[in-house]
Amino acid sequence: MAETHDARETHDAHGGSGGGRGKDWRKQDIVAMAAECFMEKGYHATSVDDVARRLGCTKGRIYHHYASKTDLFFAVHREGMARLFEAVEPAARAPGDGLAVLTAMLLAHARAMMDHHALETVVAQGVQVHRFGPTTPDQRRTLDELIASRDAFEGLFKRQLAAARADGTLADLDLSVTVKVLLGALQWSIYWYRPDADDSPAARDALAEKMVRPLVEGLRPR
Repeated sequence: MAETHDARETHDAHGGSGGGRGKDWRKQDIVAMAAECFMEKGYHATSVDDVARRLGCTKGRIYHHYASKTDLFFAVHREGMARLFEAVEPAARAPGDGLAVLTAMLLAHARAMMDHHALETVVAQGVQVHRFGPTTPDQRRTLDELIASRDAFEGLFKRQLAAARADGTLADLDLSVTVKVLLGALQWSIYWYRPDADDSPAARDALAEKMVRPLVEGLRPR
């Protein structure tokens, strides 16, 4: 059963609230810390208490914004998808032939997986955690929204694969299978990539290149 709203704690959390901008910053903190907790312990083993302890606040502060742990998980997932779109959509407008643009998109995706490691780990954990479990009508609508968002993200790459095949820079491959293999390969980095405090942008760019190059080389016509 999802953790539920404690009215008294929520009332206490209201007492310290300020303007709208302050609330937005607190929500961002909650989402960031929740992502860390979900990444480290998984959805089922993480409690709202864990997130509150990480933030140094009461559960009521979290329940003021999110009615349950499930809703908080969905918020983290939504933010992770937003970061992916923010990274990849500009790359989709890069100059070059079809495969060059696809390469730019894959590099942007790889960097986003590193730059937002905790958020993207939750995205990769995915909506499967809740897809077949009990949910409220509102949560089911959110779940459908998140599934649609993931499909739309995949669609960006599938359309670019089609463009590359049309201009002859991509081999004659099954696009539906190829897009899942490409995205799955990059998402798998959540299991082996460990961000270091001294990671530089240049080091992450170099790692993204090492991740993407073997994928792209396998796409070229022979």
